[in-house]
Amino acid sequence: MKTKWQKTVIPVALIAAVMFVVVAKRIKYNYDLNAINGTDNKTTVVDNENAEQLPLLLELGSHSCIPCKQMMPILKELTESYQGQLKVQFIDVWQDRESAQKYNVRLIPLQIFFDKQGNELFRHEGFFAKEDILAKWKELGIELVKK
Repeated sequence: MKTKWQKTVIPVALIAAVMFVVVAKRIKYNYDLNAINGTDNKTTVVDNENAEQLPLLLELGSHSCIPCKQMMPILKELTESYQGQLKVQFIDVWQDRESAQKYNVRLIPLQIFFDKQGNELFRHEGFFAKEDILAKWKELGIELVKK
């Protein structure tokens, strides 16, 4: 004979198991759709404001995130030191949630490197030291000369 506890726990456990399977299949289905549609998280940015296109370092983060705050002086220095050679842009994903979705942000800070044509070359999640950023640009074939 089943106790009251068994009558409650067994149906709840079964429902939880079914929900887990449904969610797991849904995640796999979305992943498969991305593979079929050729969505590989690569993004293109078109900047019609500038006739002269520059490589772009796009930082997606938040003004309240500690690693993002640590990136701010680096972004400022890159902006000043490589003016006319590199465009640096920051987007606060808490204030601009559409951009977070557009760029498939999973973790902040997120740095996305774009070439002059606006094609994504590389992305990095987490704090990224200035020396490492400059080394990555060089690795990507873009030489920056400090002013």
